[in-house]
Amino acid sequence: MIKQNQKLVNKAMVLTDIVAIITSFLFTWYIRVHSGIIEVQGGILSFREYLVPVLIMVPIYILIYNFKRLYNSERVIFMSKEIVNIIISNVYGIILFTGVLFLTKQIDYARSVLVIFFVVCTVFTSLERIVIRLLMRRARKNGYNIRHTVFVGFSDGTKKFYKLINENKHWGYKVLGIFEDSEIKYEDLKYLGDLDCLGEFLGKNRDVDEIIITLEMKDYDKLKAIIAACEKLGVRAQIIPSYYKYLPAKPFVEEIGGIPLINMRYIPLDNILNKAIKRGVDIIGSSIAILLFSPIMIITAILVKTTSKGPLIFKQERIGLNRNSFVMYKFRSMREQDPDEEKENWTVKNDPRKTKVGNFIRKTSIDELPQIFNVLLGDMSLIGPRPERPFYVEKFKDEVPKYMVKHQVRPGITGWAQVNGWRGDTSIEKRIECDIYYIENWSLTLDIKIVFLTVFKGFVNTNAY
Repeated sequence: MIKQNQKLVNKAMVLTDIVAIITSFLFTWYIRVHSGIIEVQGGILSFREYLVPVLIMVPIYILIYNFKRLYNSERVIFMSKEIVNIIISNVYGIILFTGVLFLTKQIDYARSVLVIFFVVCTVFTSLERIVIRLLMRRARKNGYNIRHTVFVGFSDGTKKFYKLINENKHWGYKVLGIFEDSEIKYEDLKYLGDLDCLGEFLGKNRDVDEIIITLEMKDYDKLKAIIAACEKLGVRAQIIPSYYKYLPAKPFVEEIGGIPLINMRYIPLDNILNKAIKRGVDIIGSSIAILLFSPIMIITAILVKTTSKGPLIFKQERIGLNRNSFVMYKFRSMREQDPDEEKENWTVKNDPRKTKVGNFIRKTSIDELPQIFNVLLGDMSLIGPRPERPFYVEKFKDEVPKYMVKHQVRPGITGWAQVNGWRGDTSIEKRIECDIYYIENWSLTLDIKIVFLTVFKGFVNTNAY
């Protein structure tokens, strides 16, 4: 059974984490004392005096890892997310470590040891998790640590999830078949009988780890009996609602008088603390960006003014947070044009309105740099959905489902859609899909990821005309 297998895996992960933490300290000690990389001045504490606090911290680190869900049996978690959780856990760990040293008055404990230990422990633990993940993938492909699953009910959700399972064999799902009142034939999915046969099947097949309920809405009156059959035999039950397409990626459920209410559009940035953190990062980040990019902006300003007639800064009305309009700034990249023409004309390939300098600064996204001042003013954020002109907002709100959801957060200079290649003259639907993913899954970690992706692949825009 998967429960026993997973317990062994979790125990192995705890053990390897302990080994990684202690090995990290030994490596840190070598770097600090014996490698010669760091010059040691004066006397140092003994190996034992350095080791004891680390051994005290080991169970605390394990508790932090558990708190950050690093021992949960989440088969579909991305490696990048797991590494981010390791980094965050180690930050918490080193803060507590420093606190313990302060409270115990360990003033001679070299602070460089803490810094080196943090870096080494993060690297070692991440490598250990990568190795475990690779081993688990191989084991699952060879038939070990498999989650035996049964579908109950046939719907669009069944098709989509079954396709995902088949495309991702490393998740370790094995679908035994499906129960449905009318016999169905779908790919190689085995028909096991009608819904009334579920209880008998579970009683005879103790290797079933979970059932996934994918009933159509019309069959929801049978839910009670299905769940009762699962609970009677201790089988885990999960449900893909027939209306799953309308639910957010991370549904927020609140309870009122014992009745659960699902918020159809959970937005983390509605939280006042999250909002304050993001705004604080925007103010600090935009201030640093102004200093960092000021040489490029000065050179661009000179080139724009000396190579074509017209204003330096192109100002245009855009729609932002809560559908409020604001003036967005760009370096002018086109010849002067009639305001009405500008409002309704989409930039196209080989657009004759572009200047020579404008073509370059659009391709390299340098024309967007003045928007840093929009961020500082509070009209925009460093990261978020790209704002659009009023004419196109009115056009797309009737043509593109969920288009107006993007206005529930501040627009950004770059965003999840842009780093995934959906910028310029590309699919509006795909852009909105990415925007909604960002809005529903916002975190400081995701913002940092987008910044790095923008730096490494987002500046040069092959779709910029």
